[in-house]
Amino acid sequence: MRLRDLRNLGPKSEEWLALAGVREPGQLAEPGAVEVYRRLQDAAVPGLSLNALWAMEGALTDTDWRNLPPGRKQELLAELAEAEPVRPPAGRAGGPGQR
Repeated sequence: MRLRDLRNLGPKSEEWLALAGVREPGQLAEPGAVEVYRRLQDAAVPGLSLNALWAMEGALTDTDWRNLPPGRKQELLAELAEAEPVRPPAGRAGGPGQR
């Protein structure tokens, strides 16, 4: 089975997922939608939106991305927020020994 054979995913999704090192369904299922979405963010995929996160979660649960329950979307967003690195505020020097 190819990634594009999963619900919500097509050739473009397959291209994007390859940028994140995901080339088969198991490579999407094992880390999960949030981790793969973070990899896509790190790869700076142009045009990436939360719809990609919904699509991947829907692919894993065989659900149309538009029908994901609002509560599940909130859980995914919370998981995404937890996974995001804490960055210093813009304009502030960071690192040891800097003032």
